Amino acid sequence: MALAENLDRIRARIAIACDRSGRTPDTVELMAVSKNHPPSTIAAAASLGLQLFGESRVQEARLKIPQLPGRLRWHLIGHLQSNKCRDAVGLFSMVQSVDSLPLAQELSRCAAKQAKTLPILLEVNIAGEASKFGWQRDQVLTSLDLINALPKLEIHGLMTLAPYSTDPERARPVFRALYELKRECEQQLGARLPVLSMGMSGDMEVAVEEGSTLIRLGTALFGERPKLQRQPDGA
Repeated sequence: MALAENLDRIRARIAIACDRSGRTPDTVELMAVSKNHPPSTIAAAASLGLQLFGESRVQEARLKIPQLPGRLRWHLIGHLQSNKCRDAVGLFSMVQSVDSLPLAQELSRCAAKQAKTLPILLEVNIAGEASKFGWQRDQVLTSLDLINALPKLEIHGLMTLAPYSTDPERARPVFRALYELKRECEQQLGARLPVLSMGMSGDMEVAVEEGSTLIRLGTALFGERPKLQRQPDGA
């Protein structure tokens, strides 16, 4: 089965990268990015032992999650609009794409209404790409204490998307900068931030070598993502 073979190759790549960087593979969690993939494909991945899945849009997740085993964990990794926060809090065990203080405040309000505490990651636009969402580096440090004070959110770490390149080494400075920023955030908060979400199919080894604890893989696991007709959701 191609999915099982792909997963074996991914685990081997992670193990080699961990060995090069003096880490053990159990320090790196694999997220299966299931955007545009049907529940049947996700169920097949779950049958191979994968438990963490990432979705980019609230509406797509709302349709798929109820059709799949309740033991699976779901993270939102795509840009979130404030008017989708209520649904996001109900669907996901973590929102990785918190990219502004107003969004964090709305998530905290929605979590309070649902009597839930929501783990989050702060999405950082380390490379400063105009086409991408995310905090600028200095904005993270300025807003960190305000976000940490929100009563129903827990900051678990940072997330970034490296600029696309066919050369994985070009992502290394971005990943290293996010790792250093995480250390600064930990010093400011006086607490450990356990999650550093960085690295995808093309640059996972570099991300692991630079300290990633969670890699987000779609193409390497599932193959090319099928095209779905876009629905009027916006999340």
